[in-house]
Amino acid sequence: MPHNPEPLAVFDLDGTLADTGHRQHFLERSPSDWDGFFAAAPDDPPLTEGVALVLRTAATCEVLYLTGRPERCRQDTLDWIAAQGLPAGRLLMRRNDDRRPARRTKLAVLRELAANRRIRMLVDDDLLVCADARRAGVRVVHADWAAPSTTLTDAQGRAGRT
Repeated sequence: MPHNPEPLAVFDLDGTLADTGHRQHFLERSPSDWDGFFAAAPDDPPLTEGVALVLRTAATCEVLYLTGRPERCRQDTLDWIAAQGLPAGRLLMRRNDDRRPARRTKLAVLRELAANRRIRMLVDDDLLVCADARRAGVRVVHADWAAPSTTLTDAQGRAGRT
């Protein structure tokens, strides 16, 4: 592994840094309104605990944002990160046509990152992502500060959309 003294801290967005509660109603419809769900993301309030953690962590780590949001949401997501005063960092998103569960997409990215860098921690709200990352040897901080949502859990774990 190439030596880079600054470790990575990997942060999820939805449910970790961004409160998605106000837009989850788009997913409760049948069929789910994914365009509406993602279009409302710029209005997400920040989650105080997550924001405080990323700000503290940025003093000793390179911050990387790893989200299940599709690539088509890149500019809205970058604008949201900047508007919250969050540290600059690479933003890794899923391909627009990728419907794999978050635990699969994120674990693949974590393995790729770990091949070249030391990952100090992953901060994520998805219990399945957290469990798989722990099994892969990544230190995990479970972001349990957002209100639990079966709608978001289903979207992350089975629908392969966020």
